[in-house]
Amino acid sequence: MQRNAVVVVADKTSLKRPFIFANAVHMALCFFMLTMTVAWHRDLIQTGKLVSSVSVALMYVIEIGCLLLSLLGIFGACKGKRWCLIMYATGMAAASQTIIVRTALSYQDVYEKRVLREESKLLSMMPLSGTSKANRTLLYSIQEEFECCGLIEGYKDWGSSIPPSCNCHYPGKCIRLRGSATLGAPKNQYVYQEPCLPIYVSELKLAFSLAMAIQFGSGVFWLVLLVMSIKLMGQIKRKQEFMALLQSNRYVPGAF
Repeated sequence: MQRNAVVVVADKTSLKRPFIFANAVHMALCFFMLTMTVAWHRDLIQTGKLVSSVSVALMYVIEIGCLLLSLLGIFGACKGKRWCLIMYATGMAAASQTIIVRTALSYQDVYEKRVLREESKLLSMMPLSGTSKANRTLLYSIQEEFECCGLIEGYKDWGSSIPPSCNCHYPGKCIRLRGSATLGAPKNQYVYQEPCLPIYVSELKLAFSLAMAIQFGSGVFWLVLLVMSIKLMGQIKRKQEFMALLQSNRYVPGAF
């Protein structure tokens, strides 16, 4: 009776269930990311957009690798296989350190250089009245999404050819045009008052910061899983040693 009581207490203090639950959540997140990557990749192929094959392959490797690592960790926890948890911990250590260091080193490059590149790309479209059809299509979508008009000076950037995407229907965001002031634009037309460039750059910075935060958070989550796997390996080892003592009839109360 004493042996059963001791074993039950040992099971109640185990990290087995929290570890399995955390890895189940991790698997769900990795599967969601994998499905999003597949959909994104399929869309790129259908639209004929060019993207680095190395980047796509790296995303697939990371996401599939995360799934396999979680499966390995859950199997090791359920079966009490320390070698599975050792392989799991090794993979998580490499993955967490890589993503945390990579995020820290690339933050400045992503946050500044890419934002500046996108900003320069939009500024190169000036003057908007003479920009290409492809640039116009891009600008129309930006104006509709962010409820703005023009890039720097608002509707004035379009001259007399103010597109329908500038039309405003929300009080507080509109400005009323007065004919002669807009070089031939329709009189009493309501358009968005704010220019798009500051809004677009601000949203772009927010998106990049959010992406970096997600990457860093993933690295921290992997570190937590790594610590849990190491502690679980210690518990499995102590339990195996304890069971071996029970079977050899050399158990001494208070030794564990």
